[in-house]
Amino acid sequence: MTNETRAAGPDTSARRRWVSLGAICTTAGLVWLAFADLGVAIPTIADDFGADMSSLSWANNAFSLVTGALVIAAGKFGDVFGRRRMLQLGVLLFAACSVVAALAQNVETLIVGRGLMGIGAAMILPATLALIPPQFSGKAQLTAFGVWQGVAWGGQAVAPTIGGVVTDTVGWAWLFWINVPLGLAAYAVIRSTTPESADPDGSRHVDWLGLATIGLAVFTLLYALTDGPSAGWTSPLILTLLIVTVVLAIAWVVIESRVREPLVDLSLFRLRSFDGALTANLSMNLSYAGLSYLLVLWLQNARGYSAVQAGLLMLPAVVGIFAFIPLGGRLDERLGGRTPVLVGLGTMVVGFLILGPLNADSGLWLVAAGLVVIGLGLGLLSTPISNAAVGETPASLSGTAAGVFKMSSMVGGALGVAILTAFARGFSMADSENAIDTAGLTPGDIDQAHQALVNSSSFADALASLPTDLRDHVTTAAIDAFSTGVGRTMLVTAAGLVVATVTVGFVWPRRRSAEPDRH
Repeated sequence: MTNETRAAGPDTSARRRWVSLGAICTTAGLVWLAFADLGVAIPTIADDFGADMSSLSWANNAFSLVTGALVIAAGKFGDVFGRRRMLQLGVLLFAACSVVAALAQNVETLIVGRGLMGIGAAMILPATLALIPPQFSGKAQLTAFGVWQGVAWGGQAVAPTIGGVVTDTVGWAWLFWINVPLGLAAYAVIRSTTPESADPDGSRHVDWLGLATIGLAVFTLLYALTDGPSAGWTSPLILTLLIVTVVLAIAWVVIESRVREPLVDLSLFRLRSFDGALTANLSMNLSYAGLSYLLVLWLQNARGYSAVQAGLLMLPAVVGIFAFIPLGGRLDERLGGRTPVLVGLGTMVVGFLILGPLNADSGLWLVAAGLVVIGLGLGLLSTPISNAAVGETPASLSGTAAGVFKMSSMVGGALGVAILTAFARGFSMADSENAIDTAGLTPGDIDQAHQALVNSSSFADALASLPTDLRDHVTTAAIDAFSTGVGRTMLVTAAGLVVATVTVGFVWPRRRSAEPDRH
């Protein structure tokens, strides 16, 4: 007697399941586009609303905050109530709330719309991953996970370009309107082609205390990491949020270990391949998110490219990802997931080392070369970690595993932006202050420049706040310092990835363990 409800059963045709995968990946692609396409439109929206940029940044952040806080719970609900059902509800909610955002006439409505879209996104992401194993097995399953990862990386990579083109042509509201027809079309295809998948023996009891605790822990962490750069890491609010996060995380572990029917079965973390995949996923998202944020800033502030142009210049990473995703799947099939994951992390180390010499005069070929190599590493990693984290876990836990897996992606991305920005800022401040001190300026000019650099969230803001004559003296020093600071941060990231590689190698078993019972 199987523990998996699979409505279409083993008779599901090959064509039908690939059509199902296309619809599933379409919904995931809409979510990943929504994560990254609004940022480039924010200046235009600010002009339309007559609003300040800082308040509008929360329209962008509300989506990821809500998604990150709810994704584990949504994965668990999929295990219990049906993964296809959760995906369908999520798609409908995502599309409906996109209408709210599209019709927004003020910042508050836009924030509410984006936050509600985040609830739908939290329901979509773990379900799309968890619905792959019931329909695919063996080589086909690895291919399906590779397609999902390709859509995820591709969606994030092209989102800024799509956002810029849509905003400049038909208007920013269409970033939301487009979700309605595509979401409804995907819903119809999923309803007709995707088999339901659930654990019929699972209890329908909801661990509300565990849900609230982990949801609040992730929310406070993401909030702190998002607001930290502008509010200051030593501000009372940020310190309080970080302390609350730690307390809630500890409380959650205690709750889950004691309740009879926990939100997350902690036995999941006794699967060493799952732990290794989770560590690798956290590490690659941390490093790539921080890299993307800093390089886009460098391309705009040091090289003068527009946001859309900077987004296009980041596309070489996607070339590497798409080139090696199939290879990662083939290596997983032949050798197990551990080998391609370790090789992928090592390849990423090489890519970050290539970017280490970055300075204000570096050619774009250096950036492109580093991004391609990093993309090759990401491509090798993507399929094996998805397969290990979701495809090789017990079927009754696949939704929960997918939720934990995607939470690690979001937390890793937020950590990457916060940590790498902090390193770059520290390196840049030291170098720029040294350059300013030796620039022949008066003590008053030096003090004014120092204050601007310390109190501004970016060098562009710092320079804009200075008088014109002083700005000319400081600009070169600031750009040079920021460029070398970014380069040094790439070297620090490479060192961190070396540590991650060693950790994954230690945690992940050398040989593929026996196939877990998915029945």
